[in-house]
Amino acid sequence: MVTVAILWLSTGYFGGIGAPFAPYFWPYLAQLPKKKERKRPVRVYMDGCFDLMHYGHANALRQAKLLGDQLVVGVAKLLGDQLVVGVVSDEEIVANKGPPVLSMEERLTLVSGLKWVDEVIPNAPYEITEEFMNTLFNKYNIDYIIHGDDPCLLPDGTDAYALAKKVGRYKQIKRTEGVSSTDIVGRILLTFKQKEAGSMEATTDANVAVNQNTGADTYDKVKSQLSNFLPTSRRIMQFSNGQAPLPGARVVYIDGAFDLFHAGHVEILRSARQLGDFLLVGVHDDQAIRDRRGYRPIMHLHERTLSVLACRYVDEVIIGAPWEVSRDMITTFNISLVVHGTVTEGSSVVGIDPYAVPKSMGIFQTITSPKPITTVSVATRIIDNHEAYKKRNLKKKASEDRYYTQKKFVSGD
Repeated sequence: MVTVAILWLSTGYFGGIGAPFAPYFWPYLAQLPKKKERKRPVRVYMDGCFDLMHYGHANALRQAKLLGDQLVVGVAKLLGDQLVVGVVSDEEIVANKGPPVLSMEERLTLVSGLKWVDEVIPNAPYEITEEFMNTLFNKYNIDYIIHGDDPCLLPDGTDAYALAKKVGRYKQIKRTEGVSSTDIVGRILLTFKQKEAGSMEATTDANVAVNQNTGADTYDKVKSQLSNFLPTSRRIMQFSNGQAPLPGARVVYIDGAFDLFHAGHVEILRSARQLGDFLLVGVHDDQAIRDRRGYRPIMHLHERTLSVLACRYVDEVIIGAPWEVSRDMITTFNISLVVHGTVTEGSSVVGIDPYAVPKSMGIFQTITSPKPITTVSVATRIIDNHEAYKKRNLKKKASEDRYYTQKKFVSGD
């Protein structure tokens, strides 16, 4: 090999343009390493209800995308990866879990808005049947079907992914601890109570026992529903783009609570991003929201931060952003435009306009919120169907308790 290399260089240098080797050296060319042929990207499939979208859903899809990039077929690693996500139909959710909170349209908006998702299949079945599995393999060119390490059981107790496991096309990722849709429904049911038709009264973990006259038992139940999520800097980095705005970029700023991250949030962030080159989002802290809404957010600051960071239209987040947009803040982040939607929650302190400075600088703009959805409107759907969701949660909680009792360590991110 060394001889061949020397002759290549010498003939190229002294011989000029032409064949670099004499014919008697050609047999040695077979010994040279051959360039690997480019393969198609690995395509992985993951499905879910994605009802009450939270950072656990986002992290599962992030892991699925990452896993697709790591899979090896044959002797050559496939180049790139693509994540295809199936969103389970309303009918299938009702049959297997209970009534969904969000509509199919809202759930599609949330899933499509995640930065790791390449393609979405609406109205996917809850069970991976042989027919649907063949459709995934033949029509969508799926290489592997992915799910978390928590069990996904059908009403008869069988594994929804049994067939995928049987044919060797199943891969498992680690479940994100500390949150689930069941948990969030529980938080909502214990945060709000129905006063009368069409109105709700919010309560907090600190005053629920007093307001409902149920004593310490109810207070303990509320405390048990609080988030168990333990935020780490690594998780935030995994969700972050890790990029600063380019020189001369038009930085757009929008702020809010972004509680119970929903389709309305995705659409307003999309609209804001279209107005510039870099979208900076301010997420207010729990106390600031409580001061203006009268109750703490359902999701705490770091949970809400991850949900916002997972959105494909967001470039950077200010964690615990100030309520008022100051001149110093505008200068620090080189903000070109401050925007706010027409659908808002909470109220500002009387006499104080949080956008007074950007308005005086001529860089403030109100944009029409594409959807009228709010955190309270989503919570109202659950309150209005209190009994149905209570039964759904009791059933699901039993399954989750079994998972945590039998849980074993699973490597993953």
